[in-house]
Amino acid sequence: MNERARFMYLVVLFADFLAYSDPFTAQAERTLLPPQPVHLFDEGAFRPFVYGITGTRDVTTFQRVYVADTSRKLYLKPFAAGYTYHLFGFIPSNTHLIGLDGAPTEGNLYLIGADLSGRDLFSRLVYSTQTSLTIGLVGVALSLFFGVLLGGISGYYGGVADTFIQRTIEILYSIPAIPLWMGLAAAMPRDWSVLQMYFAITIIISLISWTSLARVVRGRFLSLRNEEFVTAAVLAGAGTRRVIFVHIVPLFLSHIIAATTLALPAMIISETALSFLGIGLRPPAMSWGVLLQQAQNIQSVALSPWLTFPAIPVTIAILAFNFLDDGLRDAADPYGV
Repeated sequence: MNERARFMYLVVLFADFLAYSDPFTAQAERTLLPPQPVHLFDEGAFRPFVYGITGTRDVTTFQRVYVADTSRKLYLKPFAAGYTYHLFGFIPSNTHLIGLDGAPTEGNLYLIGADLSGRDLFSRLVYSTQTSLTIGLVGVALSLFFGVLLGGISGYYGGVADTFIQRTIEILYSIPAIPLWMGLAAAMPRDWSVLQMYFAITIIISLISWTSLARVVRGRFLSLRNEEFVTAAVLAGAGTRRVIFVHIVPLFLSHIIAATTLALPAMIISETALSFLGIGLRPPAMSWGVLLQQAQNIQSVALSPWLTFPAIPVTIAILAFNFLDDGLRDAADPYGV
């Protein structure tokens, strides 16, 4: 697997360990705090630290102004104790990758700044990676299932089933993606929980994304169903399921892999776009799109550019999965050199 993709899914697995602050803890006195520079050496020795922050209110603009307190050094410490969490959902722990030695981490450490509510942006970004990438995986799994199943039925049996499935695909293709997403998302109740919204967005994205794969699978089935090896398998007593999954599908597995891995970044972009527009996941849920909502106007970008940092992992993820697609397609190509 591509190294960047592997790293991102390690972040998904160990998000609680990597985040050093509770992503839901707000600090009113740290509103829009800029990123703190990390100083690596102290008096010639390697001992990373950050300076304490003192916040004041500008009497002219009424904005908070932050000044580094050079008299107070806060040293970074690996495997520090912090807020309690459950690793993998069931292992209780309070150990985090980094923290502060001799001072509470929350309210004192902001590696890439704070958001409008004074919450640590790095910790929220780590948890958002967990949400956005799992939506992509679950959505791809569902679209793969629907695409192979419906495309296989359409191509293998033909007739009325083929006509119905193809007309359904054409109807979905004829509707612009953004209005279709907006309509489906607007139909969801506003009082749904975060978990319900998560699964609803996943299903919406996967129900729209299966059509391209279904077309590819149908075309391959149409070209292979009358081949001699398929006829021989049927005459030998092979059932329909065995003919499809043992004799036909493995012949174009590289096409399925290519379509699936290309669908993954498309689904990540879809979730990010929906949440950014306010019709996908909504606070208190965390995703890359939800974090980018605070950077929707040019004034926010000009005054607090660190609010656009969630766009960086989106870009890296898209590039990583596109490279992964190339590698997997080459590995699965039976005619590759």
